[in-house]
Amino acid sequence: MADTLWQKSKHGLTIRLRVTPKASKNAITGVYTDANGVMSLKVSTTAQPEKGKANKAVIAILSKKFGKAKSFFKVISGETDRNKTILLDGSIEEIKQWLLPALKEIEHG
Repeated sequence: MADTLWQKSKHGLTIRLRVTPKASKNAITGVYTDANGVMSLKVSTTAQPEKGKANKAVIAILSKKFGKAKSFFKVISGETDRNKTILLDGSIEEIKQWLLPALKEIEHG
């Protein structure tokens, strides 16, 4: 299932997120599947959805979870939407080595 959360791009990999702002905690809380079967990583943040605060918080959450610099993650779509696409810039094979095990861990709790 983890391979459906990410897509290859010409600059690395992208992952889809479903963000809940103004939540009680900052965390990756699981996997969301919409009515069309599209899967996204569920991320909750205590930040407000205004002036990019939630986006910055989401990047910080991803950075902490995956142990990568904040600059490694870039919102490429959905800047003002709860559904976002994040670019992980770099070698696809290197990214997959650390991303796929982490996604499997998230999926299986």
